[in-house]
Amino acid sequence: MSISKSIETRIAQTKVIAVVILDQLADAKPLAEALLKGGVDAIELTLRTPIALEAGSLIKKDFPNMLLGFGTVLTTEQVEGVSQVGADFAVAPGCNPKIIEKCQSLGLSFAPGIMTPTDIEMALQSGCKVLKYFPAETSGGLPHLNSMAAPYKHLGLQFIPLGGVNQSNAISYLSSPLITAVGGSWVAKRTLIQEGRWVEIEENARLIKSAIREHLK
Repeated sequence: MSISKSIETRIAQTKVIAVVILDQLADAKPLAEALLKGGVDAIELTLRTPIALEAGSLIKKDFPNMLLGFGTVLTTEQVEGVSQVGADFAVAPGCNPKIIEKCQSLGLSFAPGIMTPTDIEMALQSGCKVLKYFPAETSGGLPHLNSMAAPYKHLGLQFIPLGGVNQSNAISYLSSPLITAVGGSWVAKRTLIQEGRWVEIEENARLIKSAIREHLK
C-alpha cells in the first residue's frame, strides 16, 4: 500500500495541497480557517519545526474536514509521531524503503519522493503508485516527468509535484493525466503565516481553487 483508495480519492478531488511551515502553535487554527475559507481543504505540515506535530493534532481535532498530511518525514520515529497524531497521509522528499515499510506497518498512507527512474522503481518495489515529484521545477518540470514516466504509463502511476509549483504553473501541471494534485508553499508562505496575514492566505487559496474550477472542467 502506498496511499489508501479513500485518501487517494480525496487528494484527487481537492487537487491542491498547501505546504506550510508553522513556527508558532497559535497560528495553527487561524491558518486552517483561512485555507478552508478559501476552499483549500488539504494541508501538508512540514516537520521542520518542533511544534509541527502538536499543531497537526490541533488541526485534526478542530477541523476534521481538513485532509491532514505531514511532510519531510525522514525517520521511523517521525512516522510513529505522525501516525499517533492521526494524520491522513505523509510524504518525504526522497524514496527511503525503511520509511515506506514503517508507514505500511502502521497503515499510514505515504507518498515517497521521486526524481529519477531509479526512484520510481524503488517506490514500485514497495508497492507505491502515488509519488511525490520533487523538486519538480528544477529537475525539468512537466517535460521531464512526461519523459521519465513514459515507460511506466501502463502501471497507472500518479504524481504530486512540489518544488517550484505556483499560481502561474499549477494549472499546467494539473492538466496532465499524470498529476493527481499539486503541492505548494505559495498558498501560505512562511512569512505570511508569521505575519498573520490570514486574509491574503485565504485569497491565495481562493485564487487557485477558482482557476481549477475554470480550467479543469
